[in-house]
Amino acid sequence: MTLLKWAAIAFVISLVAGGLGFTGIASGASSIARILFGLFLVVAIVIVVIALAVGQVVF
Repeated sequence: MTLLKWAAIAFVISLVAGGLGFTGIASGASSIARILFGLFLVVAIVIVVIALAVGQVVF
């Protein structure tokens, strides 16, 4: 869940920076948010697949 939290923080920073006109910072923060969210999805899917293969409930 930490990756998702950091992705949300980077997304909020991107929105605030974009709203204030700092397009360079907004672009960088949105790229970071996109990478962290994608990494979170990959890790979550891997954990669910491994849990289904083992036959145990993870969450």
